Amino acid sequence: MGAQASAHIVLDKREAAAGSYYKALFRVGHGCGTSPTVRVTVQIPSGILSVRPQPKAGWTIDIRRKTLPEPVVGPHGKTVTEVVSEIVWHGGSLPNEHFDEFALQMKLPDAADDGVLIFPVIQDCAQGTRAWVEVPKPGQSRRDLTSPAPTLTLTANPQAHKH
Repeated sequence: MGAQASAHIVLDKREAAAGSYYKALFRVGHGCGTSPTVRVTVQIPSGILSVRPQPKAGWTIDIRRKTLPEPVVGPHGKTVTEVVSEIVWHGGSLPNEHFDEFALQMKLPDAADDGVLIFPVIQDCAQGTRAWVEVPKPGQSRRDLTSPAPTLTLTANPQAHKH
């Protein structure tokens, strides 16, 4: 099994149809050394206009937003003036010897740069922090990265749900 699957924060499903609704499961496979994970911050890529975190027992959720430079039409035909920029789960503790998943539901954009959405994740532990933010350069493999950001490849969707 590759390094991405065994040690890093990854998305459970790494492909989804553009313009569709998608449930992102961010799998945290370990802490920082022997230290437990106490905070997980997922940065939301541009173009995603609707995001909802799934509550997690024992954890508190903070939703951070940013104002768009110009209003856009979002899901259900509503005008969107601000979007979620980060979701933060904190207040819980995930021991190093356990894994868990942190879930978001989102409406994917109809397109993305190079067809890929990048979700940088910051993992704070009781002692230490891991920044899963690296993106491969042209010609470089994700396997060559020490701390790759989770990515989602958008596939064609001629019948994207557009409400």
